[in-house]
Amino acid sequence: MAGNEWINGYLEAILDSGGGGSSEQNVQKEVKMRERGDFNPTKYFVEEVVTGVDETDLHRTWIKVVATRNSRDRSSRLENMCWRIWHLTRKKKQLEWEELQRLAKRRWEREQGRRDATEDMSEDLSEGEKGDIVGELMLSETPRKKFQRNFSNLEVWSDDKKEKKLYIVLISLHGLVRGDQMELGRDSDTGGQVKYVVELSRALARMPGVYRVDLFTRQISSPEVDWSYGEPTEMLTAGPEDADTNELGESSGAYIIRIPFGPRNKYLRKELLWPYIQEFVDGALAHILNMSKVLGEQIGGGQPVWPYVIHGHYADAGDSAALLSGALNIPMVLTGHSLGRNKLEQLLKQGRQSKEDINSTYKIMRRIEAEELSLDAAELVITSTKQEIDEQWGLYDGFDVKLEKVLRARARRGVNCHGRYMPRMVVIPPGMDFSNVNVQEDTPEVDGELAALIGGVDGSSPKSLPAIWSEVMRFLTNPHKPMILALSRPDPKKNITTLVKAFGECRPLRELANLTLIMGNRDDIDEMSSGNASVLTTVLKLVDKYDLYGQVAFPKHHRQSDGVFINPALVEPFGLTLIEAAAHGLPMVATKNGGPVDIHQALNNGLLVDPHDQQAIADALLKLVSEKSLWHECRKNGWKNIHLFSWPEHCRTYLTRVAACRMRHPQWQTATPEDEIPAEESFNDSLKDVQDMSLRLSVDGEKSSLNESLDYAAIASGDPELQDQVKRVLSKIKKQESTESIDIEGGNKPLESSVSKYPILRRRRRLIVIAVDCYDSDGAPENKIGQMVQDVMKAVRLDPQAARVSGFALSTAMPVSETMEFLKSGDIQVNEFDALICSSGSEVYYPGAYTEEDGKLIRDPDYASHIDYRWGCEGLKKTIWKLLNTSEGEEKLEEPFSTIEEDTESSNSHCISYFIKELSMAKKVDDLRQKLRMRGLRCHPMYCRNLTRMHIIPLLASRAQALRYLFVRWRLNVANMYVILGESGDTDHEEMIAGAHNTVIMKGVVSRGSEELLRMTGSYLRDDIVPGESPLVTYLSEGATPDDIADALKLGSKSAPGM
Repeated sequence: MAGNEWINGYLEAILDSGGGGSSEQNVQKEVKMRERGDFNPTKYFVEEVVTGVDETDLHRTWIKVVATRNSRDRSSRLENMCWRIWHLTRKKKQLEWEELQRLAKRRWEREQGRRDATEDMSEDLSEGEKGDIVGELMLSETPRKKFQRNFSNLEVWSDDKKEKKLYIVLISLHGLVRGDQMELGRDSDTGGQVKYVVELSRALARMPGVYRVDLFTRQISSPEVDWSYGEPTEMLTAGPEDADTNELGESSGAYIIRIPFGPRNKYLRKELLWPYIQEFVDGALAHILNMSKVLGEQIGGGQPVWPYVIHGHYADAGDSAALLSGALNIPMVLTGHSLGRNKLEQLLKQGRQSKEDINSTYKIMRRIEAEELSLDAAELVITSTKQEIDEQWGLYDGFDVKLEKVLRARARRGVNCHGRYMPRMVVIPPGMDFSNVNVQEDTPEVDGELAALIGGVDGSSPKSLPAIWSEVMRFLTNPHKPMILALSRPDPKKNITTLVKAFGECRPLRELANLTLIMGNRDDIDEMSSGNASVLTTVLKLVDKYDLYGQVAFPKHHRQSDGVFINPALVEPFGLTLIEAAAHGLPMVATKNGGPVDIHQALNNGLLVDPHDQQAIADALLKLVSEKSLWHECRKNGWKNIHLFSWPEHCRTYLTRVAACRMRHPQWQTATPEDEIPAEESFNDSLKDVQDMSLRLSVDGEKSSLNESLDYAAIASGDPELQDQVKRVLSKIKKQESTESIDIEGGNKPLESSVSKYPILRRRRRLIVIAVDCYDSDGAPENKIGQMVQDVMKAVRLDPQAARVSGFALSTAMPVSETMEFLKSGDIQVNEFDALICSSGSEVYYPGAYTEEDGKLIRDPDYASHIDYRWGCEGLKKTIWKLLNTSEGEEKLEEPFSTIEEDTESSNSHCISYFIKELSMAKKVDDLRQKLRMRGLRCHPMYCRNLTRMHIIPLLASRAQALRYLFVRWRLNVANMYVILGESGDTDHEEMIAGAHNTVIMKGVVSRGSEELLRMTGSYLRDDIVPGESPLVTYLSEGATPDDIADALKLGSKSAPGM
């Protein structure tokens, strides 16, 4: 075409441009070309635009083009703009292509994972059972008729559950949460979810058998928001409305509990809360432990009353609930509300942002990982519709509809699933409050009702006129006709324009009914967003085109009326307005895509249509308006069945489903210290603090006199009875020192049987946790760890008062045997430590307490049973060997050696340890976890010991979670723990930094960690886990002395409660 020759120049320049260098190189190249006289401006322009185009400049460029009178400048600007449009189109096509490739790869990986899982599980079946499993998998892959599941085996929650007295915990972290005058719509974080969780809390507290409901959220003490969001506690309801005063306990009812985490004086949007999640978990854990004790005294007969369930709402609360569930061994329930993978898919389809840009804005990868972690831990996932299960949760690694059916079939038959698990998805529609809805009788006709509204009947005074009537009636010539009501924002997805076309082209429908379009609240179309304004403008044009004046109303403000309610959206996730319309007696016509299908199945109060079929919409509306008997039948059905969506029904279904979960709570095989401790033994145990510290105060081997210390304490007290008790204790200690000496792997320390019944840890007020991962190239611990341990102990002893109540714990990836050998080589007695957390958090030991007669340490049996949940050791061994020693799980590697080799000496019943033989072939942690999830396996994989080992431990186990276990088991608050780390470490290093504990990071101690195998490119970042700045984190420079360490501990103690 004439005048478009410049296009050829651009295309030639594109072909010749090749790979671009840095901007500085391009500038230098330009200067040289100009000097030679062969500078090509078109080629240079292409190279510059390809690297620097900005989509937002297009509109400004077009304005300048229109305003330019000079034809040459105008032509240049048009060329510039055309190129930018072409480039953006190319960029969009590239993103679409990358997305198609990603989806194809993901589909292949899911199929491979499903195939591997079914093959592994079929090995222990007979031939007939194998055929049954394959048949079930094939059936699940082929479309079949939908059927109503039979839940007859579930015991429905009823009024006879009053004696249960349950404690339920709900979590909703982001937004502004309060019980009254909710600021819904203030920002994107304070919306429907806030209203939902508050109403759910109230409704649950009113159910029979529920004693207390706590709704956890963030405490915000900021001048940006109202003071009420800084209140620690807010009561929502005292309990069941029909309960007697005597039945209401001191702590019964529903409460909002606000936990401080993150910056105290800032209101943060949800994308910025991720680094502070673990701090919230520790704060919430402290509240739950205190409340369980209080409730135990009130209703538990002195035994702790643990939460019945922990329910997380949205990804951030799901992540928190997973950690709390793991720390307490209590069932977890999840409601996603909106899902990260679904949002990512939609944003990528728009083609405006790359995955990296999306992640930077929305922290979408951290959100997705939180949802995956929630699926790992959840017993139950509650959704609003079946569509949410299939089309949204089906996008996640941790949930596969087909594999879930296979696993459920095996569970029914009692066949081993080898640790594979998929959470159970159930549809429970949101509850609604119908207390303000008055169900009307059908006797008065619409004309009579209208007459009563306008001027009264038989001379009677008129009823008060609803505000909506004055808005609607000014549009309508004949307001006596039935009304077709559509209520939605003017969004293209809501398909309002198709509805107007269907109404305008169906003359019988226009003669029988009016159309009322409630399209949000507006003052001026010009002030609306471009998308909404465009829809509204199109509606006005269609009204004019079909001459619908007097037949269509589109008021600026809205409420309710009678007639037919229609929701013609292309896809409707749920359809809350359909339920509201049914409650007010309006039959519905709704889209057949999404939630309305489930609503129609429950209410049977209208018709479903294809939103793309204009004629079908018109026919359905005409059918309901013209056939009065059908209209009345739909109206009655709606009123009759609307209770299915009430809050009591929602809570009844909710509690029924939760009751069917595997109920768990903290249970100790060994006796608890608070059970029954004789007075003398309790006193002896308290003196153990003094004895223990006297043994530690000798750095150079000189032992201070315990007798002198105790004698002084007795004399100072002036109590003769106390002095007698001290003498008895001293005589027992002297006797044991002379007759007993237990050898613990070479460490000689006298242990009293009466004193050692319980770990001394329970008497500590402060715990110093040494978790420095310093290993050589072979994975052996370096000697400087021993020196650092001694420096830390010296630092603590510099303050005798703090030293008396302080204990030590060692947290390491080494097994206990190797840990003992290392301590012995460094001349450090194992009894210097109150606890040893070994094998990356898979085992916990208490030197001086849990020991055999020969002095061998015994692991904590309660911790072992605590972390056993969903642990499939044998299934994991087979799958990991296959994944890491084959290419993408299919073809065997040609190399004569394998990537990994099992380290039997470092393995235990809850830790599978491998040597890394070929580091270049090792998979990143998130890649490995993804593939295991696709196969239904839930665990905690990590690399450790300077990338020489890989550990696979249970889902609930980790070094960070072990600290929370010590809190739950021995009531040593995490906030009173001081964790000493290096700058880098094992792949669980980041988990150890964040939280409510104080962290001291020692620079220059660890030369190399294992974090390089933690995440793949494009995953979430370290900043999404670890807070950039925190008053709880202190850094020490290389070569720190004991005095420096002591100062760092003092600095941290200022923020520790109770110190």
